[in-house]
Amino acid sequence: MDRNEAARIDELARRHLWMHFTRLESYVDAPISIIERGEGAYVFDTNGKRYFDGLAGLFVVMVGHGRKELAEAAAKQAEKLAFFPEWGYAHPMAAELAARIATGAPGDLNRVFFTNGGGSAVESAWKLARAYFKATGEPGRTKIIGRHLAYHGTTMGALSITGVPAIRETYAPLVPGARHSANTNRYRCTFCSKSDSCNLMCANDIEEIIEREGPDTIAAFIAEPLQNTGGCFPPPPGYWQEVREICDRHGILLISDEVICAFGRLGHMYGSDRYGYQPDIITVAKGLTSGYAPLGAMLVSDKLVEPFLRDRRAFLHGFTYGAHPVACAVAMANLDIMESEDLYGNVLANESYFYDSLKGLMDIPIVGDVRGAGYFYGLELVKNRETKET
Repeated sequence: MDRNEAARIDELARRHLWMHFTRLESYVDAPISIIERGEGAYVFDTNGKRYFDGLAGLFVVMVGHGRKELAEAAAKQAEKLAFFPEWGYAHPMAAELAARIATGAPGDLNRVFFTNGGGSAVESAWKLARAYFKATGEPGRTKIIGRHLAYHGTTMGALSITGVPAIRETYAPLVPGARHSANTNRYRCTFCSKSDSCNLMCANDIEEIIEREGPDTIAAFIAEPLQNTGGCFPPPPGYWQEVREICDRHGILLISDEVICAFGRLGHMYGSDRYGYQPDIITVAKGLTSGYAPLGAMLVSDKLVEPFLRDRRAFLHGFTYGAHPVACAVAMANLDIMESEDLYGNVLANESYFYDSLKGLMDIPIVGDVRGAGYFYGLELVKNRETKET
């Protein structure tokens, strides 16, 4: 793009575009980095500058930028059936994709409810949990437990579950009923960071909340297999198995929010496979299409579907663009690439090298901790390693 055209686009963006999670005043008199194209692991701005896309967009572009197969799949589907709602109807791509991702899911998560993205998948999961318990005679189970610092989306329900104070406070009061338990940040854990090993008090904290609130008021616990916000908090050994036992003991649903962790980020189709636990619901998005089209989904166990197969009962919830035919076609082509190029196996084969390379940065005094799994790592920077001052 020539300089005049780049300057024109910059002016349009600064005057008319409201960027997400962005301080607009930063760009009142400053240029915006406008990304024009992508190729493999790199993106290029309108001035021709190349950037290594280490975050894959937002943990999204699993197969890389510029994959013609995905563009062709979208065009082919758009020519045949560009759009039709899934409200009482189905189309071939939705049926094929639902079967494909359910077949790869752990246990009996055989039903797929498509959404527009990750936040809407989380919103759907909380609503389904409430609807399920109302349908099975426990209408008092409406609350949900998330974790401190965890991010689950920005819709009012998902934001209420989100445990990041800075993005919650502006919108208070939020949806009532969300509670927050300890996360698995062992580096700063108040329970065990000074011990030789984790004591799983982060899991026990969930049960304390359940008992304090009353088990008959709690519908679900939701968490990421490996928590993103805060800087990659891996679960300690045995954590997820303990959480599953706690949920079973109190009749609570376990929601695995895998919007980031599914489709290869941890070297598996689903992050719950990585850590060996069985969710009742899995939420996904991002890597499902590698971002070439917006699409999310909620995978649901047979138990939760059963009440909606009888008594003329419907789950009165949905989205205009849920199961969009073009997005579903892109997802199918995206999964084809992941399988044919063994991208999950590639992550597992290289994660140790990746981790060892990052661990080498501990030679730098401001690097306090390196943690993560698969292709999902974080470095925590500190002023002082002894005090862990941020």
